[in-house]
Amino acid sequence: QVQLVESGGGSVQAGGSLRLSCAASANTYSVYCMAWFRQTPGKEREAVARVYTRAGSTYYADSVKRRFTISQDNAKNVLSLQMNGLKPDDTAMYYCAATKSGHYPCTREVDFDFWGQGTQVTVSS
Repeated sequence: QVQLVESGGGSVQAGGSLRLSCAASANTYSVYCMAWFRQTPGKEREAVARVYTRAGSTYYADSVKRRFTISQDNAKNVLSLQMNGLKPDDTAMYYCAATKSGHYPCTREVDFDFWGQGTQVTVSS
């Protein structure tokens, strides 16, 4: 089992920045991959960014490329998401996810076994 606890959400004006953090109960290096998803009411959960924790390779949704950066701190077991240039369309509940299984491409909701409770991000225009 891996417990995940997100923090750092909040309200910000368009163009602003937020940094989300996800504290993991297991060493992040021991987890196969970790990701940030987001979800708005009535829509499916979508992967925003993903990192293979050992290889370090990343994935970003087209909508957040060059604005969001995913990173991991293996010493502190923390996954982060730096969000710059926020837009109203980024408003959503953001979830941290992890899996120890070798799922590919590790960007689908079904690829992940462990989830945080979510943190709300609201961007006003």
